[in-house]
Amino acid sequence: MSPSSGPLTIRLPDADAARAFGLALATVLRAGDVLVLTGDLGAGKTTLTQGLGEGLGVRGPITSPTFVIARVHPSLVGGPALVHVDAYRLGGAVELDDLDLDADLDASVVVVEWGHGVAEQLSADRLEVVLQVVGPGETRQATVWATGERWADPTARAALAALASGAPLADD
Repeated sequence: MSPSSGPLTIRLPDADAARAFGLALATVLRAGDVLVLTGDLGAGKTTLTQGLGEGLGVRGPITSPTFVIARVHPSLVGGPALVHVDAYRLGGAVELDDLDLDADLDASVVVVEWGHGVAEQLSADRLEVVLQVVGPGETRQATVWATGERWADPTARAALAALASGAPLADD
């Protein structure tokens, strides 16, 4: 899905829905995928990543890597590892580059919280997810932009559209 095809918007009524969205999103991810998570403080970036970790079957627990900057969660099921990065305290793309994530990109799913303006250099093929608290009762909204050839593929585009609509995926 190219940026010109427009973003997908998913309503997430609570933290459990954000975790469930991450769990569902994990079904369409593969080694080499990069997700750039941005949004309001407390909007669910780490919660969504917890769902991703559960869906990918990685060793946990998944917690915010704010002070360690990056954590690698190896797969327990023979799939890709999850590299979870928190770019909040980084001074920019150069400091992200210093983490040497390139070595992990092809074999892992890489999630960069607070990554907007910092992590786009990691891959031309990425999902950019903006999480916002949009209403009373901690209602959240995820807006997903898919960029690059990987997401321009009709199968990948259809899988993302199915997530947005809540429809079951082919593997379900």
